[in-house]
Amino acid sequence: MTGNGIGNAWVANELRIIGERGIPFVLHSMRRPDSTHHESEWARRIDARTRVLYPMPPLGLAFSVLASPFLFGGRAFGALMNALFGERETLRGRVACLFHFFAACHWARQLRTEEVSLIHSQWVHSTGSIAMYGAWLLGVPFSFTGHAADLFRDRVALRDKIRRADFIVCISLFHREFFSSEGARPEQLELVYCGIDTRHFSPPGPHSRRDGAPVRIRSSGRLVEKKGFPFLIEACGLLRDRGVPFECTIGGSGPMEAELKEQVERLRLRDSVTVTGRAIKQEEIPEFMHAGDVYALPCVWASDNDVDGLPQMLMEAMACGLPVVSTRLVGIPDLVHHEKTGLLVEPNDAHQLADALQRLAEEPGLGEQLAAAGRQRVLENFDIATSLEPLVRRYRAHLGRHGDDCGAAR
Repeated sequence: MTGNGIGNAWVANELRIIGERGIPFVLHSMRRPDSTHHESEWARRIDARTRVLYPMPPLGLAFSVLASPFLFGGRAFGALMNALFGERETLRGRVACLFHFFAACHWARQLRTEEVSLIHSQWVHSTGSIAMYGAWLLGVPFSFTGHAADLFRDRVALRDKIRRADFIVCISLFHREFFSSEGARPEQLELVYCGIDTRHFSPPGPHSRRDGAPVRIRSSGRLVEKKGFPFLIEACGLLRDRGVPFECTIGGSGPMEAELKEQVERLRLRDSVTVTGRAIKQEEIPEFMHAGDVYALPCVWASDNDVDGLPQMLMEAMACGLPVVSTRLVGIPDLVHHEKTGLLVEPNDAHQLADALQRLAEEPGLGEQLAAAGRQRVLENFDIATSLEPLVRRYRAHLGRHGDDCGAAR
């Protein structure tokens, strides 16, 4: 499996479940992440065993590229021709694929004496290119999961990867339709929801908000454009102007922190809106959620074409018993069914968002109903112990075909 280590909470949880199901794997990462979202011992053990590809020694890399025809025969020539002349979205993508072919030569040279039954890439941009070429050189199957930025903002050689993939993990119905529109065959497509470990998330004890008490709005995530936090802050200004009592906390860190805090000051919301500027560890999420009455995540399609596929934080809020408000975007409607398991509004619309938040503030019975149905939705369809079963079956099928070891890099 290829990727960027366990800096991503979803990847870490997926690896843990796969290991518990008896699927042997080796995690390969392009780079070691700057931080992780877990403090658990199992996460530290996985991180310690992760093999990091970069930086590569220049002389070793050059030797690997020159030796590839002798090590991998005609497969090296075929992969090189694809890197040079395959279908590409941009010139930059063509250059990147050539460099990733060189990296794959060095990586595959290290793997050629190991038992590798499948190479799976958790993202399909840079890591997907190295994974595709590495599998090509080694003569083993290749598969991938596509999420958001890797499919839209940073897309590279996507149709080539679809053509060569043994299977493709679709994290929502939107993704399944998207891959189909890009030429994927039906038998390639496997719907696998990015679930959570629901054992770690439970509703708070019985409590009811006093009449007239401020509704406590919670939101969280990396402070980047695609999360839509400016629209939440604007919606908070509308709630204040409408006389709706509230307090809002946005948990997370990221490049937009200063901009968001400036917006809070400009709208004179400092007494009711807090941007913490601190990332929330996985183990801290239940306490954060239990301090709120409503969870809002107004995701948008960012100006750089980045977007959230299916935000894990929404699942965690629903599992913690909060009614949620989000947007009709990508995979979110798979999780949040409007007026059944939560409320959905259009992206980039602070007025609709304020209307939904006001509705939940003024109709506590609706909030309780949505919270209960939302939690049940997560338990039944997004618990990682069961949502990963289609992927586990795919992995086991490759183990059956190729022996007892499953070499993987994510």
